[in-house]
Amino acid sequence: MVFLLFATVHNTFAQQDPQYTQYMYNTQIVNPAYAGSREALSFGVLGRTQWVNLDGSPATGTFTVNSPIGLYDNMGLGLSIVHDQIGPAVESNIVVDFSYSLLLKSLNKLSFGLKAGIDVLDVDYAKLKIFDFGDPFFQNNIDNQLQPQVGAGIYYNTDKFYAGFSVPNFLNTKHFDESSLANTDPGSIAIERLHYFLIAGYVFDVNDNLKFKPASLVKMVSGSPLQWDISANFLINEKFTLGASYRWSASLSALAGFQISRSIFAGMAYDYQSTAIENYSNGSYEVFLRFDIFNGPDRMMTPRFF
Repeated sequence: MVFLLFATVHNTFAQQDPQYTQYMYNTQIVNPAYAGSREALSFGVLGRTQWVNLDGSPATGTFTVNSPIGLYDNMGLGLSIVHDQIGPAVESNIVVDFSYSLLLKSLNKLSFGLKAGIDVLDVDYAKLKIFDFGDPFFQNNIDNQLQPQVGAGIYYNTDKFYAGFSVPNFLNTKHFDESSLANTDPGSIAIERLHYFLIAGYVFDVNDNLKFKPASLVKMVSGSPLQWDISANFLINEKFTLGASYRWSASLSALAGFQISRSIFAGMAYDYQSTAIENYSNGSYEVFLRFDIFNGPDRMMTPRFF
């Protein structure tokens, strides 16, 4: 619990955006330009439990829905919801995602996206084991602290390749009222920093029954080490997905998925921490479910691998 106290209060930055091992299926959360790109009304649910058996460890849930709109399906509209808890802090946000796409040659698409919504932070200091109960810093909980969220992204895709760059939130926000900061160490203020995401992947047709997709995500946050994920997944008989992922200096992951039907896909992942924290936890687990509703029989006759 001392670790959580340090991470929540005395770290230079408070809780930042959660991380995902199945980022290749959860793109809309970080990049609004992805909205509508699946050419279907698409629902996605992801649940992540990080550092199992470590008291106060992060737990994250996401929900997304998006669909192409417009006369030529050249726009996309969606909704993204994230609920993230770590120790005494619970952060939730709900945002609307909008995209506009340009159709390039050979059916390639370049999409631009915007996201806007609100972020809500709650911190219950009663959940901490506080050494000095008289410390004025812990006397007032943070209740329903509202902050606006505005972000943008760009996304390019063909039938085999995709790449995107995004900033989910442009606003550097402080989770305390200005009046409470007068006698506070600037190094202990909870601040949301800009997150930059770069994502890319390519699908290789090995043969008629096997596809191979390497993918990568780079996450950059001011004041934090660069996070780099690289993954390799195989799609077998348009049904089964097996793969592995590596998060630089952090974890090794195993991924598996199953295309239950033309409309339903389920996936799961397990992370083995390659850091000392593995001595205190049993890794991290993640599950994902996607449900697509197509406009007609000509849409998505075979599952798309991203």
